[in-house]
Amino acid sequence: MSGLKFYSEKQINKLISQRPGETKLGEKINVASGLDDLEKTDAQFVIFGIPEDVGVRANYGKPGTSNAWQEFLKAFLNVQENKYNSARKILLLGELNTSEVMQKAGNIDVSDPNYVRKLGDLVEQLDSVVSEVVKKVISAGKFPVIIGGGHNNACGNLKGASEAFGHPINVLNIDAHTDLRKLEHRHSGNGFSYALKNGFLEKYSVFGLHRNYTAQYIFNDMDASEAFHYSLLEELSQKQRTAAFCDNLDFVREEKFGLELDCDAIANFPSSAVSPSGLTLDEARELIKEAAKERNCCYLHICEAVANDIYPTGKALSYLVTDFLKDKKHA
Repeated sequence: MSGLKFYSEKQINKLISQRPGETKLGEKINVASGLDDLEKTDAQFVIFGIPEDVGVRANYGKPGTSNAWQEFLKAFLNVQENKYNSARKILLLGELNTSEVMQKAGNIDVSDPNYVRKLGDLVEQLDSVVSEVVKKVISAGKFPVIIGGGHNNACGNLKGASEAFGHPINVLNIDAHTDLRKLEHRHSGNGFSYALKNGFLEKYSVFGLHRNYTAQYIFNDMDASEAFHYSLLEELSQKQRTAAFCDNLDFVREEKFGLELDCDAIANFPSSAVSPSGLTLDEARELIKEAAKERNCCYLHICEAVANDIYPTGKALSYLVTDFLKDKKHA
């Protein structure tokens, strides 16, 4: 698959609802025309999307995560630019050109006995492209903000970041699941397993984990290793959640770490594994802001969201991103 798909000014303008007397982020945002712009821009934050659901399908999940990026982009570009939100420090890099892998995935017969393994081969192709983009962004001294796709893309994020820094990094994952499934074909449920195996991940902390959807062998592995830390959602009252999250932060904050937010962790958020139980969106916003204050936080990845006609997915994602960017500026 090829790398990035960049946007033209005309494409961006079509997504902006302009009103007299108002300025939207999309009217002021820096828009990349090529990777060379990473070296030329003063922007601190580099946003790009991954419109795919191949990894989710390879994990026997519900497709749809491919559409979240476009919904986010429409909402984000129409956020008001004001004293709280500034586009000056943001570069819109574009989106991964996933059309080829998505088409190949769609052409695989679901009755094929090797269906998920063939999807896993495509996920490995995604891993390579994601890691290259993340590596280039961090190597240019910028902060990647990655939106969309399945949680399979965490592996590419970690590979790219660890190669840019020259050492494995830590991760804080806000998630209902660990994504530490077995080292079978690549899919959205084993991104962290592969990152550990390949030396990209050092310490791994999971906040908001659901005990009902975590296999015993995964609990055994985490309990036996000092590289893991986790907080079960069911063991935390709402009043305890912020303090518990800070404990998870303490586990990773001394070294570079990536922040991963799987939208499955938010109750009733349309996602590949939507749950009636979980964090509220406002709680997730508060946790994002807390993590943004950490100097060693080196990327943000929000994944597994699905856009539909009922829930304002794009707007919800834009709240999470603007919250993070505002607090990260002052970290």
